[in-house]
Amino acid sequence: MDFPFAESYKIKTVEPVYRSTREQREQWIKEAHYNLFNLRSNQVFIDLLTDSGTGAMSAQQWAAIMNGDESYAGASSYYKLKKVVEEILGFPFFLPVHQGRAAENVLFSALVKEGDIIPGNAHFDTTKGHIEFRKAVAIDCTIDEAYDTSVSHPFKGNIDIGRLENVILRYGKEKIPFIILTLTCNTVGGQPVSIENIRLVKKLAGQYGIPLLVDAARFAENAWFIREREEGFRNRSVREIVAEMLSYADMFTMSCKKDGLVNIGGLIGMRSKEVFDKASVYNIMFEGFLTYGGMAGRDMEALAEGLEEVVDEQYLESRIRQVEFLGKKLDEFGVPVLKPFGGHAVFVDALAFLPLVPREQYVAQTLAVELYREGGIRSAEIGTLMADRDPVTRENRYPRVEYVRLAIPRRVYTDNHMLYTAVALARIFERRNFIRTGYSIVKEQPILRHFTVHLKPVG
Repeated sequence: MDFPFAESYKIKTVEPVYRSTREQREQWIKEAHYNLFNLRSNQVFIDLLTDSGTGAMSAQQWAAIMNGDESYAGASSYYKLKKVVEEILGFPFFLPVHQGRAAENVLFSALVKEGDIIPGNAHFDTTKGHIEFRKAVAIDCTIDEAYDTSVSHPFKGNIDIGRLENVILRYGKEKIPFIILTLTCNTVGGQPVSIENIRLVKKLAGQYGIPLLVDAARFAENAWFIREREEGFRNRSVREIVAEMLSYADMFTMSCKKDGLVNIGGLIGMRSKEVFDKASVYNIMFEGFLTYGGMAGRDMEALAEGLEEVVDEQYLESRIRQVEFLGKKLDEFGVPVLKPFGGHAVFVDALAFLPLVPREQYVAQTLAVELYREGGIRSAEIGTLMADRDPVTRENRYPRVEYVRLAIPRRVYTDNHMLYTAVALARIFERRNFIRTGYSIVKEQPILRHFTVHLKPVG
């Protein structure tokens, strides 16, 4: 008899969570203007809004915090982090920042100007926001299979090389400060990018003299999928795959709140001293001095330990398996989900789930609100709200797919929490034909509206 799977950790500290009534949740979501970001954490039973900064740190990380050197300049914690960045990620120059969007802000301030074109694989919300804030244009070059939920492609995060070259030829290399490759690609379901595709993107970028920027927020999860799915890598360690993966990048940005296994922090990595010097000016302006950049010394100590832990195969197996567990349960209940399952989240196909809700009434947000009502579960809309309005026409942009993302914090919930989530969605699915209306916007910001939007029920 085979052993059942068991996690590679044991629980040392617990935090109580409150199971509210449906009547309470109805009132709370109304007071939150039907925006799940506006809920208080104690109004949520299972919080799957994001995996960013919501994970549990290890005993070793908490111990490392006590070694934090809080010197303003030249802290020993900075040099410890620098050593780990060089050894694991392979970059000689780096800047610490307080989180991923800060990394984008600093680097894009140095490199992106009005009228620029930034091709990549399905830019995420803050990435696109930073591009469009600078009056540049983000162009999605992801493969078509990424948007077909019925296709089980192993690397749906891949860039379509032909499409990418067409963008370069159409706009000219002078208009493209870099190509961005997000590993894994969050917007299309936490889907990985293959080493083969990374090599092809790098080769094409090299032909035209365009730098390759990698968003490395979930670099270890991407490496795990390469190890499991790509021919020739089964016997390679995750650490070795990470080294090869990032060797093709000229720069990287990273929200360390994901695969850094910390609650705050970010990094910018560069191979060019010239780019480092340009970005350093903005780092000092926006974040802090070069050797802390928005992070306390204790945060850098925890991050240095987290980067070591995240490339451990046993940890990654536990992580990926829990996501798969939730995905399989939903699939068993008939709930339409994106396959194959991603590394950090399960994505529910809202258009297939609620076919009677008009798209202009925000289908994915409708389902996300219904999930909160049903079980006190907070999730995220990856759909028309997040897609924002066209910066020129100000019309809604309707993405090819609309998802409710169930992002699973690292080392936080048990499989029973995942089963509870699956049952809640299954109960909604049973009565899906009675859900025919959604929401309209009462108030919104001109960019990144989904964070603060106010909504009201239609009808």
